[in-house]
Amino acid sequence: MWGAGFKWMFLIIGTTIGAGYASGRELWQFFGYESGLAILLFTLFFTISSYVIMDVSYKKQSSDYLPVLKDIVGPKLTNVYDIMIFLYLFTTTVVMIAGSGATGQAFRFSYWWGVVLIALGLIALFLKDINGLLAMNQIVLPLLLGGLIYILLLFIMDQELDVLADWHEQRNWTAAFPFTALNVLPLIAVLGAVGNKVRSKQEIVVAAIGSGLSLGTISFIYNSSLIQIADELLIYEIPLFAILKHYPFEILIFMSALLWFAIFTTAAAGILGIATRLQSIWNLPIWMLAAGMIAVMVPLTTLGFSTLISYIYPVYGILNLYVLSRLLLYPLWADKENREV
Repeated sequence: MWGAGFKWMFLIIGTTIGAGYASGRELWQFFGYESGLAILLFTLFFTISSYVIMDVSYKKQSSDYLPVLKDIVGPKLTNVYDIMIFLYLFTTTVVMIAGSGATGQAFRFSYWWGVVLIALGLIALFLKDINGLLAMNQIVLPLLLGGLIYILLLFIMDQELDVLADWHEQRNWTAAFPFTALNVLPLIAVLGAVGNKVRSKQEIVVAAIGSGLSLGTISFIYNSSLIQIADELLIYEIPLFAILKHYPFEILIFMSALLWFAIFTTAAAGILGIATRLQSIWNLPIWMLAAGMIAVMVPLTTLGFSTLISYIYPVYGILNLYVLSRLLLYPLWADKENREV
């Protein structure tokens, strides 16, 4: 139970911690000053949402997101959100591929080297279907989470920061809603693809609580660190590098490698959601569908990493508020609909 629960927990975290999140850009976009309560609410909302999505997927024994989406948003809006999820996965995977290019640029490599590396890696990963993604997550994500927490705590101690200094001022608490909404839509796509592989409710509980607490804790520590270097964030494409500049070059190399793998796992999750949906239309191998989608995505990465996040993420965060409300209130309206049936 615990092992399987952690497997799904890492899938959830891997879907969420990508180029925008792990780099700090997405956190700074939504949170920043006076956001402690917002992050606490995000932790609660995310845990509930993850549980509901996994529970519906498990009951439906789904292999793609459409049956799960239909249950959550209702049949009338299914087609609308089907298109939205597809476009969301497409555009955010473009963001991940662009993030790989931006990471390469930080070390004076060509932007296109980073793009080609992630593109080829994604196609190779899906040669083993979904099992390759699950196996990679269980290796890479513990390293990523441990490394990120270590660097952030080291920074807080070195700078002698008081992370609770402005806890009495929480005017940004409403940011929890669009931020959670932004992150739950890809979960429907990814968890909807593995519903037929979940074996028990206990796995769902472990995955939902574990992922919510992990992301909530890291978000709070990360945001507290970024507040201290707010003036420098305008000149950094990737805010994490503004923190890493205080440490030896070896740490920069290590964390940059982990950041790239965070980008890679989220891109892989996006491709998984798209490919499993397309498989219900065209019965082709996932790697072949992945290759076709990536070929279309690569030219769009020239829009720029921070530009994509600045415009795409907030828009989707607002549009997905309806999905979030359905997830948080799922026990209430699901019971009512069942009684009416």
